[in-house]
Amino acid sequence: MTPALAESYAWCTRLTRRRARNFYYGFALLPKPKREAICAIYAFMRHCDDLSDEPGMGGGRGREMMSRWRAQLEEALAGRPGDHALWPAFLDVVERYRIPHRYFFEMIEGVSFDLEPHRFTTFDDLYQYCYRVASVAGLTAVHIFGFDSADALPLAEKCGIAFQLTNILRDVREDSARGRIYFPLDDMNRHGVTPDEVLRAARTDGLVQLMRYEAGRARAYYAEATPLVKMVYPESRASLWALIEIYRRVLDRIEDSNYDVFAGRIRLPAPEKYWIVARSLLRRHV
Repeated sequence: MTPALAESYAWCTRLTRRRARNFYYGFALLPKPKREAICAIYAFMRHCDDLSDEPGMGGGRGREMMSRWRAQLEEALAGRPGDHALWPAFLDVVERYRIPHRYFFEMIEGVSFDLEPHRFTTFDDLYQYCYRVASVAGLTAVHIFGFDSADALPLAEKCGIAFQLTNILRDVREDSARGRIYFPLDDMNRHGVTPDEVLRAARTDGLVQLMRYEAGRARAYYAEATPLVKMVYPESRASLWALIEIYRRVLDRIEDSNYDVFAGRIRLPAPEKYWIVARSLLRRHV
C-alpha cells in the first residue's frame, strides 16, 4: 500500500469514528481490511449526506453542488480522481470488492431529493427514496462483507429499508424543523394526520398511531432481513448482527417511549452499544 493510499484510508477511518455514531460499533468488529474498506464507503456517503443537510444548500446552489460532486465521482471512476482525501481509498475499495458503480450515483440521486421539501404520496414513493439513501448503502456493504448467493442482495435491500424507516421515526422533530415530512400522504390521511401537525411536531393521537403503523413496517423489514446474517462470510457476521441489533434497539426505544420523539433525540447509550458488540462476539453466527 502506497503512503497516499494508507493516508486516505486513515482519513476515512478518522471521519467514520467521529461521525458514525451507531455504525462504527459494528464496523469495529470487522477484520482490518474490511473495516478500512467500509469506512471508505461511509466517508463517501457521509459527504453526500452532508451536502444535502448543509445550511443554504436548498434550491439552485444545492443542485449545483450535487452536480459538481456527481461529476467528480464520474471523473474518479474513470481514473481521473480529484484531490479529495477519500478518493484513493474509495477507488481501491470499489475495484477490490467489485462494487457496482450505479450504487453511488443512486445515493447522490437520493440525497439530492432532500435539497427541497417534497411529499411522498404513497409508501412505494417512500420506498424508492429509502432504497436510494439507505438500501444502496446496505448493498454496497454486503459486497465488502462477502456473499456467495445472489439471494443476499434483496435481503440487504430490505435491511436498508428497515434502517431508514427507523431513522425517519427517530428524526421527526429534526426533519420537521427543516420542512421535511417523510410519512406517505396516504398513511397520514388514513390516520387523520395533517402535514401541519407533522411540521409543528405536535404529538397528537393520530401522529402516534401513524408512527406505530410505520414502526410495524420497519419491524417487518427487519424480520425479512434476518437471514442475511448467515449469508455473509463468517468473519463479517458479528459485525452485521451488531449493526442490525443496534438499529433494532433504537426502534425498541422509540416504541417504549410511546413514540415521544419530540422531547429529544432517542439514542442508545454507549454501554448498551458495547454490550451488543460483546454479545455479538459471544454468539455463533452459523
